[in-house]
Amino acid sequence: MTNKNTNSKESNTIQEILDLRGRPIKDLRISVIDACNFRCTYCMPNTKSYSFMTPDERLTADEIIRLAKIFTQLGVDKVRLTGGEPLLRKDLFQIISGLSSIKEIKDIALTTNAFYLKQQAKMLKDSGLTRITVSLDSLDPKTNTLMSGVTSELNRVIDGIRYAQELGFNPIKMNTVVKKGMNDQDIKDLVQFSLNNNIILRMIEYMDVGNQNDWKLESVIPSKVLVEQISKYAPLEVIEPNYHGEVATRYRFKESKGEIGFISSVTQAFCGSCNRGRISASGKFYKCLFSTEELDLRALLRANHSDQEITKKIVETWTQRNDNYSETRTEQTKKRKKIEMYEMGG
Repeated sequence: MTNKNTNSKESNTIQEILDLRGRPIKDLRISVIDACNFRCTYCMPNTKSYSFMTPDERLTADEIIRLAKIFTQLGVDKVRLTGGEPLLRKDLFQIISGLSSIKEIKDIALTTNAFYLKQQAKMLKDSGLTRITVSLDSLDPKTNTLMSGVTSELNRVIDGIRYAQELGFNPIKMNTVVKKGMNDQDIKDLVQFSLNNNIILRMIEYMDVGNQNDWKLESVIPSKVLVEQISKYAPLEVIEPNYHGEVATRYRFKESKGEIGFISSVTQAFCGSCNRGRISASGKFYKCLFSTEELDLRALLRANHSDQEITKKIVETWTQRNDNYSETRTEQTKKRKKIEMYEMGG
């Protein structure tokens, strides 16, 4: 399709679209399920009796694959599957297999708490999954229990990581949300664990995502401070990003083989290069992790709209994108009602 007023570039069959700040969409994050077996304090509702979506409210596997194909024609070449906990989805392997058959997709990644990873890693590999990121905030059982909201089963998580590595998922990345007074005392152990196990550690500043976590700025430890602290016992040296728009600032360890990254959306916002779009488990398309507006793709799919009609709606939405929440975060903006992390996916 051709759109004369939408900041677009066409190359062969791929129509690269740009938002109002000149940012393309390259990376699509798809939440395949809102439910989770953990209750991480910065993500999930704190009650175990919470009513999540019913299966018919979530996108089907075929709907997810169809949408991914549509987005690849607009420039997307990377897909990350999130949740909730994606390994709870029974047809996850069908989804991954379908995505891996789309030639434009060069990278299929998955974010998981790794509780079920050992049981499912082989099928994930066989289905075509490229990479795995594990969310793990502490190696201390007590702290891990506090942050995950469930009784810690660290050995099970670590066994899953190691089995996935044996199958060829290397390197695995490990996301750690750092919250002052909660798990900052565990950072040295996490660094050593990552070095000992060939894991790329990603330390994430505690963010005001959703409305559940009672976020306060004083709970944030700036990445700059973490770099200084870690460098005292494991000297670091900054290295180039892997690609334009990479959210983590990368460092290598000077005295040992390994890498660590810092995601600093609070103190060093990267909105200017953000090329990520997000689809929730219910099929809502969000232009930003902090969006309050969405495009209901599920409604379009189930009303039998054509791919061309859906593409037009996506183009209209993305080319009007002007989001830069993390660059303008204030006491007022952080109080506005936002979409919950477990609904949108991280």
